[in-house]
Amino acid sequence: MMRSKINNQIIEESSPSVQSHLQILQTVIERMATNSSSCKAWCISIVSAVLVIVADKGKPEFSYIALIPTLLFLALDAYYLALEKGFRNTYNDFVQKIHDRAIKVSDLYTIVPHGSLNQHQIKALQSFSIWGFYLSLSILIFVTKLIIIS
Repeated sequence: MMRSKINNQIIEESSPSVQSHLQILQTVIERMATNSSSCKAWCISIVSAVLVIVADKGKPEFSYIALIPTLLFLALDAYYLALEKGFRNTYNDFVQKIHDRAIKVSDLYTIVPHGSLNQHQIKALQSFSIWGFYLSLSILIFVTKLIIIS
């Protein structure tokens, strides 16, 4: 059993405060992943609705309006993935401190993402879950415009 001594208190890895902290971090990470998934679902719904209205009205020039929610949800999705990565770093750093017996009281009561959010966003934009999805959706918008013209 690992222990760290902090302010004359012994904190064990099985202590309720450590377990609660890890559970909070896991919940935040899970919420960010759910938000990312929701971005994709909402984006498909809104883009589909826009394209149906455009097709119904026979106005193919308005198809590009569907790119607006696509770009907005792309940015929001990348933000959530960046936050998820930051909180995963926080979780991993905390676990490493447990193993190194270097936990401080401030570590138990601080829930902030570690790392540069901007760098995490750039990496998120490079991930297939972002560009693969939103690029495919953008291509669908262009193909739909061509079909409406025909």
